[in-house]
Amino acid sequence: MTEKEKMERGYLYLPGGELVEHRYKIQDAVFEYNKIPPSHYTERLHAIKKILGKTGEKIDVLPPFKCDYGYHIEVGENFFANYNFTVLDGNYIRIGDNVLIAPNVSIYAAGHPFDTEDRINGLEYAFPVTIGDNVWIGGSVTIIGGVTIGSNSVIGAGSVVLRDIPENVLAAGNPCKVIRKIKKEDKYKYMRSE
Repeated sequence: MTEKEKMERGYLYLPGGELVEHRYKIQDAVFEYNKIPPSHYTERLHAIKKILGKTGEKIDVLPPFKCDYGYHIEVGENFFANYNFTVLDGNYIRIGDNVLIAPNVSIYAAGHPFDTEDRINGLEYAFPVTIGDNVWIGGSVTIIGGVTIGSNSVIGAGSVVLRDIPENVLAAGNPCKVIRKIKKEDKYKYMRSE
């Protein structure tokens, strides 16, 4: 089994060899992406679609953006990521339609083992992350590998998501936990001009 296959299956792997070559290639592409002026939306759109594994037609990722491999990241239609979106995508990061990512959000599929000897020997692991449709991830949220966030949920700013979050809830904290269900009344929480 190759190191890439181990990585994608959630086994311990060594991030060297062909993985280093691919990371440098994508990191160079990301570096160039981050230099495109913000007002050049079409140019940025074409560039980000070459970096990510799968995208909807309408997406916007504001620079700066960082990732390891790119091809593991799948985003749906009407996706928006604000400044400083960082994705360590050693495994698949699948994000649904109509997802909003606030500034300074990090998704870490990759991690290091607890065992000291394994860490010293350079071993890593990577677990997938799934984010459903219509999710809003608040500012400075960190999402750890192996987590699923259900559709229609909101993750409060500053949260550290270590466990699955169900659909249709407001969740926040460190560690992130469900605060309450999202209700019909929430539609009227904010002032409207109509």
